[in-house]
Amino acid sequence: MSLYRLAAVTVLGFASGLPLALTGQAMQAWLTVEGLDLATIGFLSLVGLPYTFKFLWAPLMDRFELPLLGHRRGWLVLTQLALAAALVALAVTSPRDSIRAFALLAVAIAFLSASQDVVVDAYRTELLPSDERGLGASLGVMGYRLAMILSGGIALIWTDPLQGGGWQWPEVYRLMALLMTISAVVSALALPRLAATPRAATVARHDVVGFAAVLAAVALGAWLTDRYGHAVAAALLGAWLEGSALPPPLRQRWIDLAALLLGIAFTLPLAAWAARRARFETLLAGLASYFRQPGAAAFLVFIVLYKLGDAFAGALMTPFLLKSMAYTLAEVGVVNKVIGLWLTIGGALLGGVLMLRLGLWRALMAFGVLQMASNLGFWWLATLGPEGKGTLPGTVIPAFDWGFVKLAQATPVDGGLLAVVAFENLSGGMGTAAFVAFMMSLCNQRFTATQYALLSAFASVGRVWVGPLAGVLAETIGWPSFFVLSTLLAMPALAMLWWLRASVRALDVDPRAAARDD
Repeated sequence: MSLYRLAAVTVLGFASGLPLALTGQAMQAWLTVEGLDLATIGFLSLVGLPYTFKFLWAPLMDRFELPLLGHRRGWLVLTQLALAAALVALAVTSPRDSIRAFALLAVAIAFLSASQDVVVDAYRTELLPSDERGLGASLGVMGYRLAMILSGGIALIWTDPLQGGGWQWPEVYRLMALLMTISAVVSALALPRLAATPRAATVARHDVVGFAAVLAAVALGAWLTDRYGHAVAAALLGAWLEGSALPPPLRQRWIDLAALLLGIAFTLPLAAWAARRARFETLLAGLASYFRQPGAAAFLVFIVLYKLGDAFAGALMTPFLLKSMAYTLAEVGVVNKVIGLWLTIGGALLGGVLMLRLGLWRALMAFGVLQMASNLGFWWLATLGPEGKGTLPGTVIPAFDWGFVKLAQATPVDGGLLAVVAFENLSGGMGTAAFVAFMMSLCNQRFTATQYALLSAFASVGRVWVGPLAGVLAETIGWPSFFVLSTLLAMPALAMLWWLRASVRALDVDPRAAARDD
């Protein structure tokens, strides 16, 4: 077991996790403070769309290498420097005065972050042998969550005007840009070099033209959706919504959501057709290689479902805690973002260790059951409401000043919030460690970037796509029913995992070791 490899995976996990909260929960906190409504914040979760489409450009990262830095590392440095520049641009854009420009910059950050993830995932998969993947996945999750503690937790404390440092959100984003620049330097100078792997035997011109064709198809689909999608959705749903008891703003949100789904249903087949016609060979070969393995399509469905309930419950967690439960910025920052994410790290490490004894299938099943049960904790909080705080004994975080973060005054921590967050983050960390190891085991080394990007794109479907639906549903049915629904959404994945148990158990065998035995 190589400590150097495991340390590299941890560092890359940190670099990968840093931008996520900046277009997710930290951005939600910024928008909440700026006074945007809940449904709008929910729709702005769509800035994460690039995470679900990154397999479309991942083949270019499999096919082409940037000069000087070696296999995978050139792409790492490029994406990290571009992320730093985009974060600086977002820092000087007001979400209240320039919401469209703000959203476009956030999409650009998500695109660059997704591109960095493509390279990080491929690098980790190629770097780690099979016997290090469980622990390597745990350490990658640890680095990832440490970054989220900083960008999604400590940042909330920094921006609390009473308890923290009184920072403004643009200052936070400029600091994160500096950290991404440092990550680029580390990637260039300190990461282990990968042995070159055989590239796909494709014509470079076909891949470039194919990507351009796919991009044009997506742009056409987006334009047609923007031009006609709303009218079509209104024609389909208008009569039903007019007869409902929903207020007009919520009716409009349902029409917006329907228009979005119609656009996706049109754009994805159009992009697939364009890829075939333009002979986007690395994408097509990578997908064909993946789908040749037994159970490939079923694995994709399972990947979508496994984190769906978890993603649904967490889609609007920050507005729920700040607005509906009336917790303070500092309390949410300390409990949900700092203590909670440390517990996620503990859960990931515990999950990696337990996987050595449980094996992949039993770990996925056990940790999936715990993830599902954790959603009921938020249902319990929602039923109590703000007036129910103090039901469980709490604690007080004393004032401190560590230089980089401080609490001006001792901060009471609600016991119910602490208990619910502890259980949710421990179980979520364990589930994530097993899930990452599972996806690594499905990849062919010749198409690592393409195939892992496809798998992780499917994994992010829940996190990205439930945002608009979550915002509308939370306002329509209320938070308690919303969290019950999120619990029910976790059950299909567990049923499917039982059905796939033989196929998943077969993934515990290292193909490279099996080849040597033969």
